[in-house]
Amino acid sequence: MRLRKDSFETLGGLPISPVPSADDVSSQPEIPGEAPYTRGVHDTMYRSRLWTMRQYAGFSSADETNARFRTLLNRGQSGLSVAFDLPTQLGMDSDDPLSYGEVGRVGVAIDSIVDMRELFDGIQLDQVSTSMTINSPAIILLAMYVAVGEEQGVDPGLLRGTVQNDILKEYIARGTHVFPPEPSMRLITDLIEYCAEHHPMWNTISISGYHIREAGATAVEELAFTLSNALAYVDAALSTGLDVDQFAPRLSFFFGCHNDFFEEIAKFRAARRLWHRLMVERYEPKDAKSSMLRFHTQTAGVTLTAQQPLNNVARVAYQAMSAVLGGTQSLHTNSFDEAIGLPTDQSVTIALRTQQILAEETGVADVVDPMAGSYHVETLTDLIETDAYALIQEIDEMGGALAALRMGFQQRRIHESAWKQTMDVENQSRKVVGVNHARMDDQPEIEGQMIDPLIAEQQHQKLSKLRAERDAEKATAALSTLTMAASTDENLFPLILDAVKSNCSVGEIMNALKAEYGTWMAPSGF
Repeated sequence: MRLRKDSFETLGGLPISPVPSADDVSSQPEIPGEAPYTRGVHDTMYRSRLWTMRQYAGFSSADETNARFRTLLNRGQSGLSVAFDLPTQLGMDSDDPLSYGEVGRVGVAIDSIVDMRELFDGIQLDQVSTSMTINSPAIILLAMYVAVGEEQGVDPGLLRGTVQNDILKEYIARGTHVFPPEPSMRLITDLIEYCAEHHPMWNTISISGYHIREAGATAVEELAFTLSNALAYVDAALSTGLDVDQFAPRLSFFFGCHNDFFEEIAKFRAARRLWHRLMVERYEPKDAKSSMLRFHTQTAGVTLTAQQPLNNVARVAYQAMSAVLGGTQSLHTNSFDEAIGLPTDQSVTIALRTQQILAEETGVADVVDPMAGSYHVETLTDLIETDAYALIQEIDEMGGALAALRMGFQQRRIHESAWKQTMDVENQSRKVVGVNHARMDDQPEIEGQMIDPLIAEQQHQKLSKLRAERDAEKATAALSTLTMAASTDENLFPLILDAVKSNCSVGEIMNALKAEYGTWMAPSGF
């Protein structure tokens, strides 16, 4: 019988056996909730507690985003995830000339503690967990969050959530880095050290494979580059004198979930097994949680199409199920209109309802390890682990993740994989419904959310008012002290917290650090 394809492989190029058997699978006995955690980090998984439904949201002003947060919480969301606008991600104030045209566009504009107060107005910070997708200025945004928690009277030990704080993937795949690698790593370790003592429930870094995958990496590359970056952070934290068990339990991960249903499930299983292996081999932690990989998942933005956008509802649902079958701890489901513009209230509600239907109507949350006994998934898990481990070893031979990115190694690999995927779509060896397959002339009229063009002026006015009314001498002193301390080994978090409380802006604090650290451009990989 003639087959549909000349060869069968995963999206990432792994071979697919037509009828996998027990002979194809590693024989190691594994139990959910026990090392190496292939089958899940909890023995009861979602039978005891569902994953956190954490929808990524942020646009325009702090007030408008606060309203969106309240809407999502009222409709059943169980955690918050903040999207910041591009100027905030780059540590620039809204009135910086380089911010022109970008204020409030792809996330919320946060210039000072005033905005952070408005963002969480009426939301008690000890009642929610909050994820903040922020990197170069992560230590500043967390300081603002901590300060608002103090104003609310929240016990610092009860603050829950994470800052992404993963600067290495910015150099590799995304580009919103500011400082050179070494001072960037110092800011990360300062945050880790401070939180280990003062905010023990806070996840101090979310090591992101998502953006690496969005840039074009395969599943194996996403896993290998992410875990290699994580090893660099562990080494950096250890160099400050911290014990591995002081901080490793609070490391978290962030992965994308692409279209290849079974490959993605296997990727998540391989990630847990491989992280446990790496931590035990290299650091010998005593706390079991130090080698336990916990992760957030976001469905793949890169798979969303502007053509026939309602098809994205189906894509997101399948990706979400794959993430749940893979054992994710929290999940964001993309809105169907994100290839057109910022999601509307209707589309974000559908995205949230997708998770709720998955949790309550499909039965997938009732089985601890629903993929147990699937020779196909088990085989893919073994293949991904083997290939990812080999790639991590290759990076190790270069001197680790930081040395490799200085050579442009990860960047080059991602470019090559992205090019191959693009060519596969162009020559139709990979079909994308609505793009190169099952196309239609008639398109539904879908309008994305529009951002008020006056938002930039409103932020300018707030900054002017802040600077006019604050204690200028106190603010100047806080910034000067921070610049001087940046050349020492002093932990900078308390000084940044003082600057935040002195009503210094994000841009002013970043400039105080730039005065010592400068800026840096990463190699492209070409």
